[in-house]
Amino acid sequence: MPRLALYALVVCLLTVAAAVVSFVRGSVFIGVVWVLLAGLSSNMTWYYLRRGRAAGRNGSVTG
Repeated sequence: MPRLALYALVVCLLTVAAAVVSFVRGSVFIGVVWVLLAGLSSNMTWYYLRRGRAAGRNGSVTG
C-alpha cells in the first residue's frame, strides 16, 4: 500500500470517529462537516491506491 494512501486512510478513520463523537454530543453541524471530510479523505485513499497500483504495473516507484 502506498504511503500516501495509508495516511489518507488513517485520516478517513479519524474523521469518521470525530463525526460519531460530534453526533453523540449533539453537534449536528460539526458532525456533517466531519462526514464531508471523511468522504474527501476516502476519495483520496482510493485515488492514491489506484495510482500506486498503476505505477507498480509500469515499473516506476512512487511514494
